[in-house]
Amino acid sequence: MENQSTFHRFEKKYMLSPWTYRRLRRLLSDEMAEDKYGLHTITSVYFDTDDYDIIRTSVQRPLYKEKLRLRWYGIPKPQEPVFLELKRKYHGMVYKRRVPVRRAAADQLLHADLPLLADGQITKEVDWFIRRYRPMPKLLLAYDREALQSKSDPGLRITFDHNIRWRSDDFALTNGSYGTPLLPEEKVLMEIKSGHNLPIWLTELLAAGKIYPSSFSKYGTWYEQIHLQKGNNQNVG
Repeated sequence: MENQSTFHRFEKKYMLSPWTYRRLRRLLSDEMAEDKYGLHTITSVYFDTDDYDIIRTSVQRPLYKEKLRLRWYGIPKPQEPVFLELKRKYHGMVYKRRVPVRRAAADQLLHADLPLLADGQITKEVDWFIRRYRPMPKLLLAYDREALQSKSDPGLRITFDHNIRWRSDDFALTNGSYGTPLLPEEKVLMEIKSGHNLPIWLTELLAAGKIYPSSFSKYGTWYEQIHLQKGNNQNVG
């Protein structure tokens, strides 16, 4: 996977039915092509405080929010790095800082232990986040991603996430991406990522298909619809 360390861009999400996904996927083929990775599995562990302060703030939709996650692709081999990502969002613009970490440092993080990271501006920002929140691994999210890239504008990407699943324990790097489905029915999450306004051909395509943005968040959906609901049921019982 690409090893880009920092970028900023606009990201818009859309929740699609299987039928809408298949139709749109066909219509995009004139302007978009599958990237070099093809269909691949992404696994991320999200870090939060013991009381879920980070995601609790995020679901209130503030102007500024941030989160920390450890991300890997497939089942990483012992010599392959995984990626620690600090993701911030301000006024709709997403800023992502990403640093590769060795297996030993990743294992430390997954055991809620503060690892020794290499020097650098990004790691200083990650270190500040860790020291401020003292986060621990709280949720694993995995999905099968299909990524497209514009044939004329490399900065325009569209991704489709299938079979979104979760688990709240067993965060080991070697244990695969199994989990409980996040959504009650088959849906496809589409994300459009671009550093500037969307091209007219794409806005017209979305309008014609009555495809509208959604504020869907994988971690936020789990927190509000599964974690909090579970707590409410226990209180009632």
